[in-house]
Amino acid sequence: MTRATGPGVTSPTTAAPAAPRTARREATRARLLKAATEVFADRGFHGASVEDICERAGFTRGAFYSNFGSKDDLVLALYEQHVSRLAERVETLAARESADPETILEGVFDVWAESPQAQEQWFLLQTEFTLHAIRDKTAGKAWARQQAQVRRQLARLVRRIAQEHGVELSVTPEEFVRLALAVYQGGMAQHLLEPRQVPRGSLERRFLPLVLAAVSEGPASG
Repeated sequence: MTRATGPGVTSPTTAAPAAPRTARREATRARLLKAATEVFADRGFHGASVEDICERAGFTRGAFYSNFGSKDDLVLALYEQHVSRLAERVETLAARESADPETILEGVFDVWAESPQAQEQWFLLQTEFTLHAIRDKTAGKAWARQQAQVRRQLARLVRRIAQEHGVELSVTPEEFVRLALAVYQGGMAQHLLEPRQVPRGSLERRFLPLVLAAVSEGPASG
C-alpha cells in the first residue's frame, strides 16, 4: 500500500515492516531448530515433545506451529539444514585448485570428524525417524521425497566434480550417492555398536575410496 505525498509522488505505508517481520520469523525458526537438535539429542525423536522443544527455545506452541506443521516437519527441516551445510563444505573443497575427487572425498571425512558427537546424534535421530517413516505412510512419503531431493542435490555436485576432472563413472551420480550414503550409515551404525572393533570413520575412510576407484574411469582411478 502507498500514501500520496504530492503530485505523482507516493511513499510506502504498511509495506515497510515486512522485512523486520521476516527477520524475526527466521530468527524464531532458527531458535526452534537449535532447540530441537538439543532436545532430540537428549530424549530422541519419540521421547521429545513439541512442548519440550518450545520450552527449550523459549517460545509458545503457537510460535512452533506458525513455523512447522508437526514434529515430523521439524525433522525434515533439520535434515535439509544438515545436508545443505555439508554440501556447502564440499563446494568449498571442490573449489580448491588442487582438489581432485579423492582429495575432496578425504576432505569430507575430515568434515565428519570435526564434530563426532554431533554426527552421532544426528545419525541416531535420522535412524529413529527412518523407522518412524517406515511405519507411518504419511511420514514415509515425506521422508522419501526429502531423501530424493537431497540425493539429487548431492548427485549434481558429484556430476560436476566428475566432469571438471574428466572422470567417467560406470554408475550414475545418483547411484554413487546412494552407495556412499549406505557405506557412511552402515559404518556409523557398526561404530556405535562396536566402538573398539570399528573406530569412528574407519570403514568409510577404507572403503569409500575403493568404491570411487571401482566406479571411476579416468584420473580418479589412477
